[in-house]
Amino acid sequence: MNATLVAVALSLVSAGAYAAAAVAQARLAGRTEPSAGALSLLGRGAWWSAVGLNAGGALLHVAALKYGPLTLVQPLGALTLVAAVPLGARSSGRRVSRTEWRGTLLTLIGLAALLLAAGGAAPHDTLSLPEALGVGAVTMALVAALGRPGARPGLRHAAASGITSGVASALTQTLTVAATDHSGPLLSWRLVVVAVLVSFFALGGLMLSQTAYRGGLGAPLAVVTLANPVAAAAIGLVLLGERLQGGVLGLIPALIGAAAAVRGVILLSRAQARSTDEAFPATAEAGSAPAVTRSRVVIAGPSLTAPRAGEAPAKRPEPVGTASGPG
Repeated sequence: MNATLVAVALSLVSAGAYAAAAVAQARLAGRTEPSAGALSLLGRGAWWSAVGLNAGGALLHVAALKYGPLTLVQPLGALTLVAAVPLGARSSGRRVSRTEWRGTLLTLIGLAALLLAAGGAAPHDTLSLPEALGVGAVTMALVAALGRPGARPGLRHAAASGITSGVASALTQTLTVAATDHSGPLLSWRLVVVAVLVSFFALGGLMLSQTAYRGGLGAPLAVVTLANPVAAAAIGLVLLGERLQGGVLGLIPALIGAAAAVRGVILLSRAQARSTDEAFPATAEAGSAPAVTRSRVVIAGPSLTAPRAGEAPAKRPEPVGTASGPG
Protein backbone atom coordinates (compact mmCIF):
# COMPACT_ATOMS: atom_id res chain seq x y z
CA MET A 1 0.00 0.00 0.00
CA ASN A 2 1.16 3.54 -0.72
CA ALA A 3 2.99 5.07 2.24
CA THR A 4 1.09 8.35 1.89
CA LEU A 5 -2.29 6.61 2.14
CA VAL A 6 -1.15 4.74 5.24
CA ALA A 7 0.01 7.98 6.85
CA VAL A 8 -3.30 9.70 6.05
CA ALA A 9 -5.40 6.79 7.36
CA LEU A 10 -3.45 6.59 10.61
CA SER A 11 -3.66 10.36 11.02
CA LEU A 12 -7.45 10.31 10.62
CA VAL A 13 -7.92 7.75 13.37
CA SER A 14 -5.39 9.57 15.53
CA ALA A 15 -7.34 12.83 15.10
CA GLY A 16 -10.52 11.09 16.24
CA ALA A 17 -8.82 9.86 19.40
CA TYR A 18 -7.36 13.29 20.12
CA ALA A 19 -10.79 14.90 19.58
CA ALA A 20 -12.45 12.56 22.06
CA ALA A 21 -9.65 13.29 24.54
CA ALA A 22 -10.08 17.05 24.10
CA VAL A 23 -13.82 16.85 24.78
CA ALA A 24 -13.16 14.72 27.87
CA GLN A 25 -10.54 17.19 29.11
CA ALA A 26 -12.86 20.15 28.56
CA ARG A 27 -15.67 18.47 30.49
CA LEU A 28 -13.25 17.65 33.28
CA ALA A 29 -11.97 21.23 33.35
CA GLY A 30 -15.55 22.47 33.61
CA ARG A 31 -16.06 20.38 36.75
CA THR A 32 -12.73 21.24 38.39
CA GLU A 33 -12.05 24.26 40.56
CA PRO A 34 -9.49 26.61 38.99
CA SER A 35 -7.47 26.56 42.21
CA ALA A 36 -7.14 22.76 42.15
CA GLY A 37 -3.61 21.55 41.51
CA ALA A 38 -2.44 19.06 38.92
CA LEU A 39 -2.17 16.29 41.51
CA SER A 40 -5.92 16.47 42.15
CA LEU A 41 -6.48 15.10 38.63
CA LEU A 42 -4.76 11.82 39.45
CA GLY A 43 -7.77 10.63 41.42
CA ARG A 44 -10.28 11.36 38.66
CA GLY A 45 -11.37 8.58 36.34
CA ALA A 46 -12.20 11.11 33.62
CA TRP A 47 -8.59 12.29 33.65
CA TRP A 48 -7.25 8.80 33.07
CA SER A 49 -9.78 8.26 30.29
CA ALA A 50 -8.45 11.40 28.61
CA VAL A 51 -4.88 10.21 29.15
CA GLY A 52 -5.73 6.86 27.55
CA LEU A 53 -7.31 8.52 24.53
CA ASN A 54 -4.33 10.85 24.16
CA ALA A 55 -1.96 7.89 24.41
CA GLY A 56 -3.87 6.01 21.72
CA GLY A 57 -3.86 9.06 19.47
CA ALA A 58 -0.13 9.52 20.10
CA LEU A 59 0.69 5.92 19.15
CA LEU A 60 -1.27 6.24 15.92
CA HIS A 61 0.43 9.55 15.26
CA VAL A 62 3.86 7.97 15.78
CA ALA A 63 2.96 5.27 13.27
CA ALA A 64 1.81 7.92 10.78
CA LEU A 65 5.11 9.76 11.14
CA LYS A 66 6.91 6.60 10.08
CA TYR A 67 5.12 6.64 6.71
CA GLY A 68 4.68 10.36 6.03
CA PRO A 69 6.65 13.60 6.44
CA LEU A 70 5.82 16.26 9.00
CA THR A 71 4.44 18.59 6.31
CA LEU A 72 1.86 15.90 5.46
CA VAL A 73 0.98 14.40 8.85
CA GLN A 74 0.83 17.52 11.01
CA PRO A 75 -1.79 19.46 8.97
CA LEU A 76 -4.10 16.47 9.33
CA GLY A 77 -4.07 17.18 13.05
CA ALA A 78 -6.55 19.99 12.31
CA LEU A 79 -9.14 17.24 11.87
CA THR A 80 -9.06 16.96 15.65
CA LEU A 81 -11.01 20.20 15.80
CA VAL A 82 -13.37 19.04 13.05
CA ALA A 83 -14.07 15.77 14.89
CA ALA A 84 -14.52 17.61 18.18
CA VAL A 85 -17.47 19.57 16.75
CA PRO A 86 -20.01 16.72 16.64
CA LEU A 87 -18.51 15.07 19.71
CA GLY A 88 -18.76 18.26 21.74
CA ALA A 89 -22.29 18.94 20.49
CA ARG A 90 -23.43 15.44 21.38
CA SER A 91 -21.89 15.57 24.84
CA SER A 92 -23.72 18.84 25.57
CA GLY A 93 -27.02 17.61 24.12
CA ARG A 94 -27.31 20.05 21.21
CA ARG A 95 -27.16 20.11 17.42
CA VAL A 96 -24.22 21.26 15.35
CA SER A 97 -24.83 24.87 14.29
CA ARG A 98 -24.66 26.21 10.73
CA THR A 99 -21.54 28.19 11.61
CA GLU A 100 -19.84 25.01 12.81
CA TRP A 101 -20.70 23.21 9.58
CA ARG A 102 -19.28 26.13 7.57
CA GLY A 103 -16.10 26.06 9.62
CA THR A 104 -15.83 22.31 9.16
CA LEU A 105 -16.20 22.57 5.39
CA LEU A 106 -13.63 25.37 5.08
CA THR A 107 -11.18 23.45 7.26
CA LEU A 108 -11.54 20.33 5.11
CA ILE A 109 -11.07 22.33 1.88
CA GLY A 110 -7.99 24.00 3.33
CA LEU A 111 -6.55 20.67 4.42
CA ALA A 112 -7.09 19.20 0.95
CA ALA A 113 -5.17 22.10 -0.62
CA LEU A 114 -2.36 21.77 1.93
CA LEU A 115 -2.07 18.04 1.29
CA LEU A 116 -1.66 18.68 -2.45
CA ALA A 117 1.36 20.86 -1.69
CA ALA A 118 2.87 18.65 1.01
CA GLY A 119 5.72 16.31 0.24
CA GLY A 120 4.58 12.72 -0.08
CA ALA A 121 7.83 10.78 0.34
CA ALA A 122 8.49 8.77 3.45
CA PRO A 123 10.91 10.55 5.81
CA HIS A 124 14.59 9.62 5.90
CA ASP A 125 16.42 12.54 7.51
CA THR A 126 16.68 12.82 11.29
CA LEU A 127 17.81 15.45 13.77
CA SER A 128 21.36 15.29 15.05
CA LEU A 129 22.04 15.52 18.78
CA PRO A 130 22.99 19.25 18.65
CA GLU A 131 19.89 19.98 16.57
CA ALA A 132 17.64 18.11 19.00
CA LEU A 133 19.14 19.94 21.98
CA GLY A 134 18.78 23.26 20.18
CA VAL A 135 15.12 22.55 19.35
CA GLY A 136 14.51 21.60 22.98
CA ALA A 137 16.12 24.78 24.30
CA VAL A 138 14.17 27.06 21.96
CA THR A 139 10.92 25.26 22.81
CA MET A 140 11.43 25.64 26.56
CA ALA A 141 12.20 29.34 26.10
CA LEU A 142 8.97 29.82 24.12
CA VAL A 143 6.93 27.93 26.72
CA ALA A 144 8.43 30.03 29.51
CA ALA A 145 7.53 33.23 27.63
CA LEU A 146 3.97 32.06 26.96
CA GLY A 147 3.50 30.89 30.56
CA ARG A 148 4.27 34.25 32.13
CA PRO A 149 1.46 35.97 34.10
CA GLY A 150 -0.79 38.21 32.06
CA ALA A 151 -3.99 38.45 30.07
CA ARG A 152 -5.59 35.49 28.25
CA PRO A 153 -3.66 32.72 29.99
CA GLY A 154 -5.88 30.07 28.41
CA LEU A 155 -4.93 30.99 24.85
CA ARG A 156 -1.25 31.38 25.73
CA HIS A 157 -1.22 27.99 27.43
CA ALA A 158 -2.97 26.55 24.37
CA ALA A 159 -0.27 28.01 22.11
CA ALA A 160 2.42 26.55 24.37
CA SER A 161 0.64 23.19 24.28
CA GLY A 162 0.47 23.22 20.49
CA ILE A 163 4.14 24.13 20.19
CA THR A 164 5.31 21.42 22.61
CA SER A 165 3.10 18.82 20.92
CA GLY A 166 4.41 19.77 17.47
CA VAL A 167 8.01 19.62 18.66
CA ALA A 168 7.33 16.27 20.31
CA SER A 169 6.02 14.99 16.96
CA ALA A 170 9.14 16.19 15.15
CA LEU A 171 11.38 14.54 17.72
CA THR A 172 9.26 11.38 17.60
CA GLN A 173 9.80 11.15 13.86
CA THR A 174 13.56 11.28 14.42
CA LEU A 175 13.20 8.55 17.04
CA THR A 176 11.09 6.21 14.91
CA VAL A 177 13.06 6.67 11.68
CA ALA A 178 16.42 6.23 13.42
CA ALA A 179 15.20 3.20 15.35
CA THR A 180 13.74 1.41 12.34
CA ASP A 181 16.24 2.09 9.55
CA HIS A 182 19.01 0.19 11.43
CA SER A 183 21.55 2.84 10.52
CA GLY A 184 23.03 3.02 14.02
CA PRO A 185 22.86 1.61 17.57
CA LEU A 186 19.46 1.68 19.28
CA LEU A 187 20.87 2.94 22.59
CA SER A 188 22.96 5.82 21.32
CA TRP A 189 23.13 9.04 23.34
CA ARG A 190 21.23 10.83 20.61
CA LEU A 191 18.21 8.52 20.75
CA VAL A 192 18.19 8.49 24.57
CA VAL A 193 18.18 12.30 24.70
CA VAL A 194 15.50 12.52 22.01
CA ALA A 195 13.34 9.97 23.87
CA VAL A 196 13.61 12.02 27.09
CA LEU A 197 12.69 15.21 25.24
CA VAL A 198 9.70 13.50 23.58
CA SER A 199 8.39 12.31 26.96
CA PHE A 200 8.93 15.72 28.55
CA PHE A 201 7.24 17.72 25.80
CA ALA A 202 4.38 15.25 25.34
CA LEU A 203 3.53 15.37 29.06
CA GLY A 204 3.99 19.14 29.13
CA GLY A 205 1.65 19.59 26.18
CA LEU A 206 -1.00 17.45 27.87
CA MET A 207 -0.88 19.42 31.12
CA LEU A 208 -0.82 22.78 29.31
CA SER A 209 -3.89 21.84 27.28
CA GLN A 210 -5.73 20.81 30.44
CA THR A 211 -5.18 24.24 31.99
CA ALA A 212 -6.07 25.93 28.69
CA TYR A 213 -9.44 24.16 28.53
CA ARG A 214 -10.53 25.86 31.74
CA GLY A 215 -11.61 28.73 29.49
CA GLY A 216 -13.68 26.43 27.24
CA LEU A 217 -12.95 24.02 24.41
CA GLY A 218 -13.33 25.91 21.12
CA ALA A 219 -10.78 28.73 21.15
CA PRO A 220 -7.99 26.86 23.03
CA LEU A 221 -8.37 23.79 20.83
CA ALA A 222 -8.24 26.00 17.72
CA VAL A 223 -4.99 27.59 18.92
CA VAL A 224 -3.51 24.17 19.71
CA THR A 225 -4.58 22.95 16.26
CA LEU A 226 -2.85 25.84 14.50
CA ALA A 227 0.31 26.00 16.62
CA ASN A 228 1.03 22.26 16.39
CA PRO A 229 1.58 21.93 12.61
CA VAL A 230 3.32 25.29 12.41
CA ALA A 231 5.95 24.20 14.95
CA ALA A 232 6.42 20.76 13.40
CA ALA A 233 6.49 22.04 9.80
CA ALA A 234 9.07 24.67 10.74
CA ILE A 235 11.38 21.94 12.03
CA GLY A 236 10.71 19.76 8.99
CA LEU A 237 11.39 22.53 6.47
CA VAL A 238 14.39 24.08 8.23
CA LEU A 239 16.21 21.09 9.71
CA LEU A 240 14.94 17.93 8.00
CA GLY A 241 15.12 19.02 4.39
CA GLU A 242 11.39 18.61 3.69
CA ARG A 243 10.04 20.55 0.73
CA LEU A 244 6.67 21.52 -0.68
CA GLN A 245 5.77 19.95 -4.02
CA GLY A 246 5.73 22.14 -7.10
CA GLY A 247 8.34 24.62 -5.95
CA VAL A 248 7.19 28.24 -6.03
CA LEU A 249 3.95 27.34 -7.81
CA GLY A 250 3.24 24.84 -5.05
CA LEU A 251 3.02 27.72 -2.61
CA ILE A 252 -0.17 29.00 -4.27
CA PRO A 253 -2.46 26.10 -3.24
CA ALA A 254 -0.64 25.92 0.08
CA LEU A 255 -1.38 29.59 0.84
CA ILE A 256 -4.99 29.29 -0.35
CA GLY A 257 -5.43 26.16 1.74
CA ALA A 258 -3.86 27.77 4.77
CA ALA A 259 -6.17 30.80 4.46
CA ALA A 260 -9.25 28.58 4.15
CA ALA A 261 -8.17 26.40 7.07
CA VAL A 262 -7.49 29.42 9.28
CA ARG A 263 -10.89 30.88 8.43
CA GLY A 264 -12.55 27.55 9.17
CA VAL A 265 -10.75 27.23 12.48
CA ILE A 266 -11.80 30.77 13.44
CA LEU A 267 -15.45 29.98 12.69
CA LEU A 268 -15.24 26.74 14.64
CA SER A 269 -13.55 28.40 17.59
CA ARG A 270 -16.18 31.14 17.77
CA ALA A 271 -19.07 28.70 17.53
CA GLN A 272 -17.56 26.26 19.98
CA ALA A 273 -16.68 29.03 22.42
CA ARG A 274 -20.35 30.05 22.55
CA SER A 275 -21.58 26.48 22.92
CA THR A 276 -18.93 25.64 25.51
CA ASP A 277 -19.93 28.61 27.65
CA GLU A 278 -23.45 27.18 27.69
CA ALA A 279 -22.38 23.59 28.26
CA PHE A 280 -19.64 24.31 30.83
CA PRO A 281 -20.71 27.37 32.84
CA ALA A 282 -18.06 26.61 35.45
CA THR A 283 -15.34 27.67 33.01
CA ALA A 284 -16.13 31.37 33.26
CA GLU A 285 -13.09 33.58 33.55
CA ALA A 286 -11.52 33.72 36.97
CA GLY A 287 -12.38 36.82 38.89
CA SER A 288 -15.80 37.35 37.35
CA ALA A 289 -18.57 38.18 39.76
CA PRO A 290 -20.84 35.26 40.62
CA ALA A 291 -24.32 35.37 39.17
CA VAL A 292 -26.95 36.65 41.59
CA THR A 293 -30.47 35.35 41.29
CA ARG A 294 -33.42 37.32 42.54
CA SER A 295 -35.55 35.29 44.91
CA ARG A 296 -39.06 35.89 46.18
CA VAL A 297 -39.49 36.08 49.94
CA VAL A 298 -42.86 35.20 51.42
CA ILE A 299 -43.63 36.33 54.98
CA ALA A 300 -47.01 34.88 55.73
CA GLY A 301 -48.73 37.55 53.69
CA PRO A 302 -47.91 39.80 50.66
CA SER A 303 -44.83 38.73 48.72
CA LEU A 304 -41.75 40.92 48.51
CA THR A 305 -39.37 41.04 45.57
CA ALA A 306 -35.89 42.51 45.88
CA PRO A 307 -35.91 45.98 44.21
CA ARG A 308 -33.89 46.62 41.05
CA ALA A 309 -30.92 48.95 41.11
CA GLY A 310 -32.05 52.57 41.33
CA GLU A 311 -35.54 51.80 42.65
CA ALA A 312 -36.73 52.86 46.06
CA PRO A 313 -37.30 49.97 48.41
CA ALA A 314 -40.93 49.02 48.81
CA LYS A 315 -42.59 49.77 52.12
CA ARG A 316 -42.36 46.73 54.30
CA PRO A 317 -45.68 45.60 55.74
CA GLU A 318 -46.05 44.82 59.35
CA PRO A 319 -45.13 41.21 60.00
CA VAL A 320 -48.02 38.95 60.78
CA GLY A 321 -46.05 35.83 61.46
CA THR A 322 -42.57 34.43 61.81
CA ALA A 323 -40.23 34.76 58.85
CA SER A 324 -37.76 32.17 57.59
CA GLY A 325 -34.96 32.56 55.05
CA PRO A 326 -32.85 35.63 54.26
CA GLY A 327 -34.23 38.90 55.58
